[in-house]
Amino acid sequence: MPLLSVTDLRTHFHTRHGAYRAVDGASFAVERGETLGIVGESGSGKSVTCYSIMGLVPQPPGRIIGGSAMFDGVDLLRCPPAMARSIRGRRISMIFQDPMTSLNPYMKVSDQVIEPLMIHGGVTRREALGRALSMMEAVGINDASRRMNTFPHEFSGGMRQRVMIAMALVTRPELLIADEPTTALDVTVQAQILELIRKEQRELGMAVIFVTHDLGIVAGLCDKVQVMYAGRIVESADVDTLYRAPMHPYTRALQRSIPGLQPKGEELFTIPGMPPDVSKPFAGCAFAPRCGFAAPACEDATPELAEAAPGHWHACTRAHAGEIRV
Repeated sequence: MPLLSVTDLRTHFHTRHGAYRAVDGASFAVERGETLGIVGESGSGKSVTCYSIMGLVPQPPGRIIGGSAMFDGVDLLRCPPAMARSIRGRRISMIFQDPMTSLNPYMKVSDQVIEPLMIHGGVTRREALGRALSMMEAVGINDASRRMNTFPHEFSGGMRQRVMIAMALVTRPELLIADEPTTALDVTVQAQILELIRKEQRELGMAVIFVTHDLGIVAGLCDKVQVMYAGRIVESADVDTLYRAPMHPYTRALQRSIPGLQPKGEELFTIPGMPPDVSKPFAGCAFAPRCGFAAPACEDATPELAEAAPGHWHACTRAHAGEIRV
């Protein structure tokens, strides 16, 4: 039985211009100890999917229209608020995308790192500080005993991200959701943070959901990959299969956009056009206006995710019909 099983998740944001369908029927599962990557362009619904699972979608304007998120037998979307709070931050932790805006600038780092333990751990402040110090040393913060008493603005971007990771891991969660934790960091710090997540995962045996737009990171970190576009999952497979034999044109376009995989001297590939406005209804495949394989059949009905090979699912009408190979 998966640790987390999300089925037909739909999260909409209601505005004066209509309902923005940020997540429109996402389904996936995460096993214990497994790393699942969720990739796609900005605005594809990756982060909102995670916020929905964590119960962090602001309501209003957001609203979870339907679906379920079963975590160890508990539906996170429908359980009582007190039960959700007992799970969030203790059994499920999240690393947010921007540590500067996620950390409280008025609180010392030590108070922020021990807060999950004080709320969930049932420990004294002295014990919580000891565990927080150990975790900050584990994430690679030098002179952690002194720097615990400083404020977030006294840390660099990479060190703030390490503080966020320490906060997320200090309760030894069963599931870690990492929402683009390496965005805007230099390559050296990025590699250190990824290795840190792998190390803690091995030691804790936790599952990880890694949200990113960087397929290169996914290749070295994840076991399975979900590709999202316009609020829907368009392809799902294990990482080796997805890189070796992608079946959806959008997945292939993302791969072609990786600079390191393009022949030297050739013009860098970019996906033409822009993602659709999901506040307005559209017929057929959402990627069709940008797809080089689009045909009239792609505009007839929204393609459903179907299994094309064992463990390999995608939502391309023409690929399912055997008309194209990307």
